[in-house]
Amino acid sequence: MMEKLSAKEFDRNLDDVLERLEKTGRKDKVILLAATKTVDAETINYCLSKGIDYIGENKVQELLSKHEQISPCHRHFIGHLQTNKVKDIINRVEMIHSVDSLKLAKEISKQAFKNSKTMEILLEINIGGEESKWGFTPESLEENLREIAKMPNLKIKGLMTIPPICNQKEENRDYFREMKKLFVDIGAKNIDNVSMDVLSMGMSDDFDIAVEEGANLIRLGTALFGRRIYK
Repeated sequence: MMEKLSAKEFDRNLDDVLERLEKTGRKDKVILLAATKTVDAETINYCLSKGIDYIGENKVQELLSKHEQISPCHRHFIGHLQTNKVKDIINRVEMIHSVDSLKLAKEISKQAFKNSKTMEILLEINIGGEESKWGFTPESLEENLREIAKMPNLKIKGLMTIPPICNQKEENRDYFREMKKLFVDIGAKNIDNVSMDVLSMGMSDDFDIAVEEGANLIRLGTALFGRRIYK
């Protein structure tokens, strides 16, 4: 777990983030989502009190353990999700970012139907073609998206990606540009049950570049909460 973060440290981190966002010229067009993996509920609630009202969890068990302790907010699931865990979060989040296969989409649809709700989802794109990462390839996106769009109780709201790790954050710009092109191209097709409202890309190291290239939702952990120590 992370070391306890003081309010003063968080405030300083948030000021730095907002300053970086301001320089992009698109600050008012971006949702800032706090990635709260390993962050305790008290710190999350302080974060929410500072005007950040979107949080994202990576692990199902951690989401469940903190759920009741966290103040009202927009709760998203942003990590890799196993199909057998979908039932555990279906009524605890309003959006799932990491839909990376038809199999997962089918299970979310099934559980959403059982619970009489519509789940908003983002399709995860493996923009760098990395074997170690999940997600649809850009080439297979449209075919899979059209199939998922037919599934009941789902609403495709956009796309998300995590680009390859680069030595210099500027190297990610081309990946972000490719994602924006995919985002625009899919939106232009006017596919039923698909609204390209959310382009989720950019994290603590590169979110300013992602925003410059069209991201309208960024997922920030380290930039807000500092380096976490995992045990």
